[in-house]
Amino acid sequence: MPFDWRSGHPEQRRGVTARLTILVPIAFVMSATLAAAQSPSGDAVYQRRCAACHEKPADGRTPSVDTLKAMTSSRILRTLNFGAMMTIAYQLRNDEREAVATFLGKPGGDAPPAASSFCRDRSVTVSADSAPAWNGWSPTRDNARFASAALAGLTAAQVPKLKLKWAFGFDGDISAFSQPTVIGNQVFIGSAGGVVHALRADSGCLQWTFQANGPIRSAIVATPSDGKQALVFGDLTGWLYALEASNGRLMWRKRPDDHEAVRLSAPPVVHDGVAYVAVASWEESRSLNPDYPCCTFRGSIVAMRVRDGSVVWRTYTIPTPAASTGKTSTGTATFGPSGAAVWGAPTLDVKRRRLYITTGNNYSKPATTTSDSIMALDLETGRIVWSKQVFPSDVYNSACSTTPVGALCPEGNGPDYDFGSPAILVSTTGGRELLVAGQKSGVVWALDPDKNGEVMWETRVGQGGINGGVQWGMASDGQYVYAAASDAVATRTATARILDPKVGGGLTALRIADGSPVWRAAPPPCTDRPNCSPAQSAALTAIPGVVFSGSLDGHLRAYATRDGSVIWDVDTIRSYDTVNGVKGSGGAIDGPGAVVSGGMVFVNSGYMRFGGAPGNVLLAFATQ
Repeated sequence: MPFDWRSGHPEQRRGVTARLTILVPIAFVMSATLAAAQSPSGDAVYQRRCAACHEKPADGRTPSVDTLKAMTSSRILRTLNFGAMMTIAYQLRNDEREAVATFLGKPGGDAPPAASSFCRDRSVTVSADSAPAWNGWSPTRDNARFASAALAGLTAAQVPKLKLKWAFGFDGDISAFSQPTVIGNQVFIGSAGGVVHALRADSGCLQWTFQANGPIRSAIVATPSDGKQALVFGDLTGWLYALEASNGRLMWRKRPDDHEAVRLSAPPVVHDGVAYVAVASWEESRSLNPDYPCCTFRGSIVAMRVRDGSVVWRTYTIPTPAASTGKTSTGTATFGPSGAAVWGAPTLDVKRRRLYITTGNNYSKPATTTSDSIMALDLETGRIVWSKQVFPSDVYNSACSTTPVGALCPEGNGPDYDFGSPAILVSTTGGRELLVAGQKSGVVWALDPDKNGEVMWETRVGQGGINGGVQWGMASDGQYVYAAASDAVATRTATARILDPKVGGGLTALRIADGSPVWRAAPPPCTDRPNCSPAQSAALTAIPGVVFSGSLDGHLRAYATRDGSVIWDVDTIRSYDTVNGVKGSGGAIDGPGAVVSGGMVFVNSGYMRFGGAPGNVLLAFATQ
């Protein structure tokens, strides 16, 4: 069903300049005007974008229009958002996807979970002193992704004994990319179908579910609010939610930004009742449509009160809104500057009262000085304290990836070396703190937060590229920083991406003090499995003596931190008998990576965004 992008209370601001107060409504008007003057016709979208393939399907795989009309609108929309049709649907606006799904499908939602998948006791109890807890992107708000011995409940000697304890299937999905939050015996996790699941950690049985508006990639953050525990998370259609942890009841739902193409890919970080929300966008992909007026989105951080979703402050990564820059050769209007999305979770520095973020590339000209940057924001007001750009003039969008290059590809064409992962705040042996961030260029940077982001060292850990370098996140145990390289290479065909089985991957341990490599683990070898890649794109996770790394080849591996040797290796690409009775299969591992808590290791398997193997399972491993 159509969504009202403008719902919610009027914005409340604190510490925002008068100039920005004036610019926000101007940006909103431009965004709304460019998106659509009125709701699109589902019939018209179907005839223009879908009919050629679905009216007379000839390949044996494309469903006919009659088959589509037998499906529910919600299932069709899910397929467009993050299913088999996602590579085609990226260029469609959200309202166009909703319109064509409503036009084609029949009313009604997906079938509820089977009664047998629920726990006998469905009660959920989460308190502020619940322990152990991996809550959000990282157990600690420095984004180190390190589980202490007390939290992990798992030693390096026990890791080789890990066995599959249970598998949970996400019904109807072909990707599994939301990182679980684990608090004691409680698991909260979203899905590509937009469903939040409350599960028991020891058995995987269901307690409750909640249906969001769109796919959920964000990890869920549990935080106390007004005498109860709230669950805060975002979806890939730009909505931020707060649910009651005990029963999944919706407390509020707000959009931090009014731009049509907004998506919330990273989990928020919460402090003193305020959620700091990273705002990213689909607009880079909208450029695949040569008629799209590219581009007007600006990345931002929005501070929102957990109790009601009201806005405390908003800071854009690009200070001024996009303006007209002319037209393409085919007459499509162009706008800029744009982009500088925030893909990773913010890093909290309570001592300095700062928030650190990393930014993406520009989508359209002119280039800005805040793309491909690490920024420090004042925690109280959102004021940019300092900004360090490590790669200038990186202007790229998806039109640059087509053959021939699309009309909306900016001159210069990238190279798309932005930051997709958060920064980590770490301490050296001498007590000095550094801010360490991994880039898609294949370079890891260390900055001094007390010297306005002065670069202290830089070390190359990968070749870099559009799908290269550090993709989702590094980890640190306080001794070393661990960085895995993606460097995936794929050849495009008319219907698929074919991954190179001999290119990509590798894991490096770096000394925190100077960035010098301690050891490098070679990329894992690919088997003869179709479309295998050794790329290690998933975020890393560390416990004492061990670092876990997932790969596009479907393996989750544990490396000894002393020398990089592999001490445990599980191939997740297979079928599973799931605890909820859903047909389950594993696939490529990409995105958030593993979570370790209470003696168990949790990881999602299935990621086909860049040609990897599809899958739909959450896997839980334990030593018994």
